[in-house]
Amino acid sequence: MRYFEHNNKKYRVDANGYLLYPEDWDEDYATGMAEQHRIPGGLSERHWKVIYFIRNNFEKINACPLIYVACKNNHLGLGDLKKLFPRGYMRGACKLAGITYRAGQQQVDWIEENITFHRKDYESKAYEVDDLGFLKDPKSWDENFALHRAHELTMPDSLTQRHWEIIYYLRNRFFEDGEVPNVYDTCEANNLSIQELEQLFPTGYHRGAVNIAGLRAL
Repeated sequence: MRYFEHNNKKYRVDANGYLLYPEDWDEDYATGMAEQHRIPGGLSERHWKVIYFIRNNFEKINACPLIYVACKNNHLGLGDLKKLFPRGYMRGACKLAGITYRAGQQQVDWIEENITFHRKDYESKAYEVDDLGFLKDPKSWDENFALHRAHELTMPDSLTQRHWEIIYYLRNRFFEDGEVPNVYDTCEANNLSIQELEQLFPTGYHRGAVNIAGLRAL
């Protein structure tokens, strides 16, 4: 069992430092994690507003709210969010709030590293994915997987050239740097506004763009 310690308290976390059980969260956890993330000046009222928005929404819908929803409801542009949480929405704001996009689904099984993988067949080719539909091996990805995954996510349009630009940007950066770029880097590199990102990938950055690109951000 892994732990994150702050202010004489121990919090059960996964290998990436995400809180194992969202109900174990308290403000000390967020404060300690903010110190670890080196957020300039510590947590301000604006930080807490976003953190509690994420937690309150999780309690209502049993899922992590999409970045689009968090930005709209807190009157934040992508630049504003970046100033508050430089490491990203999921790896910054949601992490401090003790929530991941897996929370409310199979988070505990995933954190215990006992995911039961299953196979999905797309046009006679098998792709091994986890319980949330993320590709297990990024190298097994191809455009066929992306097309069918987008269809499964009920995206309103077929994948356009703009979609492919984002998808291939994510994959190229991943294989160059060894990690998935955060939403700020992706938007800046591709001249994307948060509104355009939402139109392209309505199911979210991680659950949409990253997923379709055959990657897993956490």
